[in-house]
Amino acid sequence: MATIHHNLSSYDETKVPDASNMCFGIVVSEWNKEITSALLQGTVSTLEKHGALSENIHVKSVPGSFELVYGAHQMVLNGGYDAVIILGSVIRGETPHFEYICQGVTQGIAQLNCKSEIPIVYGLLTTDNIEQARERSGGRLGNKGDECAVVAIKMAKF
Repeated sequence: MATIHHNLSSYDETKVPDASNMCFGIVVSEWNKEITSALLQGTVSTLEKHGALSENIHVKSVPGSFELVYGAHQMVLNGGYDAVIILGSVIRGETPHFEYICQGVTQGIAQLNCKSEIPIVYGLLTTDNIEQARERSGGRLGNKGDECAVVAIKMAKF
């Protein structure tokens, strides 16, 4: 369903398992920090809302979105997580760089999910402009971070 028809922060709370005994890794990109900080805030607050303890939410930063794959892989290798969430924001520019980054991260996370014993949740915003990114990181369309947290809890329980 297109985000324009569905608020990212809207979900049935009764269908989210208790996360009090779960541990989460979050890898967040420093690039487009205004957006990724808002995504991180949404993710952490939603995890805690569903019982995750703050000491069981581990956040690591990477320079850009392309490095999210490596960061997620390292969290998987180090173990101890029930799920890993990646958070990033790529905004279309004037060069094909946007396509390369989006495709590389998407393929990398898909490969990790096929090989990993735990779920890696895809929280990469791929927007045409900063306004679209703001709308999806706490604006009128909700916060992708909220959605990622819910997905991580559900998949950890899968």
